[in-house]
Amino acid sequence: MIAPSIGATAQQDAPTDRVLVLNCGSSSVKFRLYDGDRVTDKGIVERIGEPGGGPADHETAVRGILDGLDLTGLTAVGHRVVHGGKRFGEPVLIDDAVLTAIRDLIPLAPLHNPANLIGIEVTRAALPDVPQVAIFDTAFHTTLPEAAATYAIERDTAERYGIRRYGFHGTSHAYVSRRTAELLGRPYAEVNTITLHLGNGASACAVAGGRSVATSMGMSPLEGLVMGTRSGDLDPTVIFHLRREGGFSVDDIDDLLNHRSGLLGLTGANDMREVLARRADGDAAATLAFDVYCRRITGYVGAYYALLGRVDAITFTAGVGEHAAPVRAAALAGLDRLGIAVDPQRNAGTGDRVISPPDSEVTVCVIGTDEEREIALQTRAVAGSMA
Repeated sequence: MIAPSIGATAQQDAPTDRVLVLNCGSSSVKFRLYDGDRVTDKGIVERIGEPGGGPADHETAVRGILDGLDLTGLTAVGHRVVHGGKRFGEPVLIDDAVLTAIRDLIPLAPLHNPANLIGIEVTRAALPDVPQVAIFDTAFHTTLPEAAATYAIERDTAERYGIRRYGFHGTSHAYVSRRTAELLGRPYAEVNTITLHLGNGASACAVAGGRSVATSMGMSPLEGLVMGTRSGDLDPTVIFHLRREGGFSVDDIDDLLNHRSGLLGLTGANDMREVLARRADGDAAATLAFDVYCRRITGYVGAYYALLGRVDAITFTAGVGEHAAPVRAAALAGLDRLGIAVDPQRNAGTGDRVISPPDSEVTVCVIGTDEEREIALQTRAVAGSMA
């Protein structure tokens, strides 16, 4: 169902610079309508294609969204596209060639790029005269050095099948790292930041002067941190062992690692709020899951500190990162010798803020991510360049 609208502003006088943002996930579609910098309508369609859930498919969901909005004077539509491969390092105006390229990348993002394509195709058909812009989740990470993007497997095989680190959550890491520089009152190009996007999906990113130089997700969003239902880093031998000894099919293993692992696999719950509540009650499985989750973050922070050489800020964002104070404290515990500390009182607060002590060498921040706003900003830049 579409979540309640936050505004009915269609009656206002001649809005200009109106941008619609569509974020099509594997089973949901989020949308926002901007008049300039102001959100005038937003919502989400969830449980797409699920029995007893929402609309039957993404096409029906997107058509319903478009039918329910006043799109008079729309300037552009921005679409989140999960995978842009090596080809797309910037937002692009969508044409038939771009659509073909996104379709060719489906093997690298089989759950997301098809949904992204449907959103684009439906919107292009409904609004043929409105510029459509693709914003790629992987684009922010195209600045990764080859040493960071390359896996140590046979080179010809890697090139033939597109095996490399692409990274994800790019729009979030871009937005949050830029906001961190603003919070510090320093030029973006001079700030080194470790951003921690901790939600149901989770990733870390080392940002040197506005450029992604390391990130935890790899060829797919499965690698890296422990997540709600994904395992994160894993010895590949586990896959071979399950296949040979357990008789698991490739699809079985894919389902296990992507949908039945992480916090869910360790505790039976993929929601950190439930894990924290059970941990507070002394539940052993929840306590272990919490420790595994935070220990993995600590390891990435230490590694990225070494890669960056100088860290000005560490920033937590997304659902867990913004709201789970115990995770923030535990993930950075014991790093005092690196100039990293969390002030308990500041950590317990709310909103965008600094949570490290005033004299800390490294500033620790909490900043709410806003991927849709970042998509709108980039869409506006591309559409404006056409004028």
